[in-house]
Amino acid sequence: MGKYANITELEKNLSGQGLRIGVAMSRFNIDVVEGLFGACREALVKQGVAEGDITLVSVPGALELPLTLKRMALSGRFDALVALGAVVRGDTYHFEVVSNESARGVTEVQLETGIPIANAVLTTDNEEQALNRMSAKGREAAWVALEMCHLLRAL
Repeated sequence: MGKYANITELEKNLSGQGLRIGVAMSRFNIDVVEGLFGACREALVKQGVAEGDITLVSVPGALELPLTLKRMALSGRFDALVALGAVVRGDTYHFEVVSNESARGVTEVQLETGIPIANAVLTTDNEEQALNRMSAKGREAAWVALEMCHLLRAL
């Protein structure tokens, strides 16, 4: 029973046992993205996802993530997906375009397909911020993917 009397409460479940997780990562800012993936993979395995049940694909940049994620979602091979990338602010408006369109696309795929996608595309002012956030964000992405998979199944 949850902490609220007389209310059905769906508890958080972070078990990865038996789940198939797809990870799409951008190769742009690869040092940061590999840090994101390392933390994500470690967290998934720690929660019980078999390494053989993790599929990693890479794409050139953050704008290519939504299409790749959509193909992965429609394949029927994955219980949840993770998007990894790093968009670092530059001197032009391009940062906003890439950040906004990548996020919009990932959200759209999730809503269209019903497959949960943890969006861990970092958007930072500089590389130092990205390097400082990559480990925590990678772990959080793993937890979000697992939790949302179980929540959607329970609903």
